[in-house]
Amino acid sequence: MIRSILSSGYAKVREINERFRTPAIEMSGGVKLALFMLRLYLICLIGLSLYKFVSMLG
Repeated sequence: MIRSILSSGYAKVREINERFRTPAIEMSGGVKLALFMLRLYLICLIGLSLYKFVSMLG
């Protein structure tokens, strides 16, 4: 029962991801650059948070 619920959920997520795989609007180079910089910033924040968590354990 749980397996069927999970598999139907995964199928729905795959369907949604497939539908929105390509963006519906065109982005300029500046927008793409800004989104890339935000992605890098987020990765750095996550890395620093993980580092602080690990350093507090030890």
